[in-house]
Order: sequence, then C-alpha cells, then structure tokens
Amino acid sequence: MHTHAWRLTPDGEYHWECVELPPLQAGEALIRLRACGLCTGEVMDWYTLRKAPLTPGHELVGEIEALGEGVQGLAVGERVVVHHHAPCLQCDLCRRGAFVHCPTWRGTKLVPGGLSERFIAPAAIVRVDLLRVPDHVSDERAAFVEPLACVVRSLRRAGLKHGDTLAIVGMGVMGMLHLLLGQAWGAGQIYAIDRLAHRLAFAESLGATPLHADDAPRALHDGATVVVVGPGSEPALALALQIVAPDGAVVLFTPAPPDVRFPLPWHDLYFRETRLVPSYSASHIEMRTALTLIANGLPVERLITHRLPLQGAPEGYALLRRAEALKVIVSPP
Repeated sequence: MHTHAWRLTPDGEYHWECVELPPLQAGEALIRLRACGLCTGEVMDWYTLRKAPLTPGHELVGEIEALGEGVQGLAVGERVVVHHHAPCLQCDLCRRGAFVHCPTWRGTKLVPGGLSERFIAPAAIVRVDLLRVPDHVSDERAAFVEPLACVVRSLRRAGLKHGDTLAIVGMGVMGMLHLLLGQAWGAGQIYAIDRLAHRLAFAESLGATPLHADDAPRALHDGATVVVVGPGSEPALALALQIVAPDGAVVLFTPAPPDVRFPLPWHDLYFRETRLVPSYSASHIEMRTALTLIANGLPVERLITHRLPLQGAPEGYALLRRAEALKVIVSPP
C-alpha cells in the first residue's frame, strides 16, 4: 500500500513524497490520519535535524483502517489517539515507573511517521498506548493529548500542590498548557513570563498574571513554589533560579543542545534547597490522564491559532518558527 507523507531532510527542507508501507504484521494497526498538532520541538533544529531524514508529527488522532492478527479490544473505524512511543512494561526501568527510559519506549516509532495520510503503529504501541477517543471529543481537542501528557508529567514531577504559586517562563503553547493545567489542579497565583507582548496578553486572557521577563525578579521577590522553564536557554534557566522560592522546584521542560554547560550555583541551591527537575516526554500513564482531562472539558481548543491542510504543514512550522502561532493543527482533506 502506498501513502503520501512529509519527509524532512537534513538540510531542513520538507518534501511531499509517495511512501510504500510494509505489509501489516501481527499486533499492528494501520491508521488513517484525522488531525495532527505541530510540535514546537520539531522546529528545534539541533534536536530534529540530527534524526533526519524523517517524517515528523506525533500529536496524533486517527481512525483505525486495519488491524493485524491478534489485536484485541480495538475495532476498525474507531477514532484513536496514537502515541509515538510505548514501553515494554516488563523491564527493570518499567517496573520502577521510569517508562520513558525503557529501551522499547525509546525504540518504538510510527511508520513512516505522523505527518502521513496513513501510518502503521507497531504492536508495542497498539498494545499499550492506542487510546479510544470519546465521541464528544473532537479530533482537534484530541490532538492535544500527547502535548498535555508531557505537561501532566512535568507538574507531577515538580510536585505541584493545591495553592502553590506557579511561574512559567516562556509562553508558547506548552507554557499555555502549563497554565491551563495549573488552574485545573488548583495552583494559587500563576505568573506567565515572556518577552513577547502578544503572548503575555493571551496568557492574561486565560487568567494568569503576565510579567515581562525583565520585571519578573522584582515582582516575584518572594519566589514561586514551582517554576517551569520552557525555552532550553541559559537565560531562561538563570531567570528561573532567581525567582524560585526556597524549597521550590525548577522544571527543565526543554533540553539544551548537548554542548551547553550551565554554571551550577551550588551554594544557593544547597541552602535554598532548590530542586532541579528534568521532565522528558510522557508515558502511557500521563496519556490517559491527559485524555481524561480533555474529555472532562479542559479548554485546550482555545490555544489553536491556525488550522491548515496536511499539505500546509511546512507553512505551519514556519509560523511556529516566527512565533506567529501558538498551536497549528493540520488535517487531511
């Protein structure tokens, strides 16, 4: 069977190509794409281009077109949220809950990838992380399950509690999702920190207190219990360390390039008991929590700024690069 898919090459160019899909194997699922969110991480060139050539796209909602032998509990025609990784649930890492470090999780992927008219989900994903979409949840809303799952993991790892002060450095779409989830989980004051006026205004419309990055240290002199660092930049981390409260947590939500080094303020970290909390991706556990949150009405659709056809995906990525979009959703005709 043939399909058409976007292919990102190492020079950063996108190509719409005809791809031959392999025969469906036992335990696998053939999925027809219904909607895909474009991830801001996919325009982080140092991270993405080292994997190229590849078909990007992993915030996925599709319809099951065919099932391999032995698949239980799923049916052709059902709408599903499709994760792009899944753990084995059997190794030592899985047994202690470190699912995103499981070799199977790291090794699983969709064929050829998400920005494709059709793709194959391997047996490990079908078995562990192919989730039925409730009838009342639209494709667009369901496309937020994977990014929201990453935010669920972030705030869980940070230990956010009801009434805690939450500060978010960087108000792209992931910052906005932290804002919405912080509200849903009962955070007290939520501060939205950025340098772009239109993003600060949007965060304020969602109920956060907007702060220009230059004003944040003065405004947050008592500190925030949890500070989420959105950009993978040294200035963003330095600001977070300035504004975190004693016994607070700084979440490293985005990676930095492998050669970046940050001077560790050991003395201050020690006496202030600051926790540095990396949070990488999400597992099947957070995926289910995210789907439940969306099914129960978390207003993620407010973050959609652009809707494009599947063949307009490169335009969507260009909008993200220029910070002219929050969330871009692409759909086939």
